[in-house]
Amino acid sequence: MTQPMAEFDFVQELAMLVVKAAAGLLAITVVAGASVLLIRYLLWHRSPAPTARTMSVGPILATSGSASDSVHRWPGRIFFLVPLTAFLGIAVILAWGMNRDPSAIPSALIRKPVPEFALPPVKGRTLGLASADLNGEVSLVNVFASWCTACREEHPVFMHLNAASIVPVHGLNYNDQPDDAERWLNTMGDPYTRTGADINGRTAIDWGVYGVPETFVITKDGHIAHKHIGAMTPKVLEDTILPLIRRLRQQ
Repeated sequence: MTQPMAEFDFVQELAMLVVKAAAGLLAITVVAGASVLLIRYLLWHRSPAPTARTMSVGPILATSGSASDSVHRWPGRIFFLVPLTAFLGIAVILAWGMNRDPSAIPSALIRKPVPEFALPPVKGRTLGLASADLNGEVSLVNVFASWCTACREEHPVFMHLNAASIVPVHGLNYNDQPDDAERWLNTMGDPYTRTGADINGRTAIDWGVYGVPETFVITKDGHIAHKHIGAMTPKVLEDTILPLIRRLRQQ
């Protein structure tokens, strides 16, 4: 079975590892350079004071020499401060990236109309999915695939939403084989009101999908109100998705 998105995930993870390794090497280089400059800076300040003979030079020459020393100090100070500032900046960026919730990555499509699309139904289903179907009521669009492990983890959440008739959930089947998608829904259960087969993945690209699963909250007038990246959990549903749905229904 072909799994194009799985291969993409592997390449993406490999690229992230390369980026992190490069950032680590850069940080080590900056720290090493800053340490060397700091040692040189400290040793320079601990050098013995000028001898009495040197201090006996006339006022004009002493003043000139002092000004010259001050000028020569600045390059050393600059070379010390630049790597230190760069290191602190990198440290802040890395700390921010490591502590950031990946599911909170913003989407450029928030508050914009859903992209124009029209997909045929997944094999074995009768209702496809199109942009025109996302008007008139608040709904969810869940991007899923039969080869997606996290999709299996979140599937009971959508089954619950469907069974309790809480909100319509539409499925966008991404880059999947028709037989595999049909078998997956028949085995796991079908919580979707409509299910579009995005076999070549072009519609998902238009939606700005990073990977599967992803879930979009759609307003009554067909605009994207929220994007959740990763598996939908009961906590995310209760804390974020359902309160947003209630607010959108009141508008």
